[in-house]
Amino acid sequence: MGPIRKLLIDAGVTEQQWRVLRLLKEEGASEPTDISERACLLLPSLTRILQKLEDKGLIKRRCHPKDRRRQIVEITAKGEQIIQDNLTGIVQQADRMRAHLGPEKHETLLDILNELKNFKE
Repeated sequence: MGPIRKLLIDAGVTEQQWRVLRLLKEEGASEPTDISERACLLLPSLTRILQKLEDKGLIKRRCHPKDRRRQIVEITAKGEQIIQDNLTGIVQQADRMRAHLGPEKHETLLDILNELKNFKE
């Protein structure tokens, strides 16, 4: 993650903030509980991440149309620009890591990470 982390630092976002932005860009506006689950982040951590992203103008929050106690989070044009400006460099770094590992090790790594993601005690 070192080379990717460097790109993200230069972009002004953390790895977790990037993950949330990418999720919102790819899957659309979502509720925090859904974001938490899909981004593999604890809800209290996500709350802080969302506040920082909102402070930076990268996301906006609004009340759910049917239940004002719930929120909908969506990416802003500024947040989408962060992704657009940095996606190529991050994909290139990921491709270099994949090439370094080789296809078999890379697939094994992804399988192991998915197992950990789905691990329930």
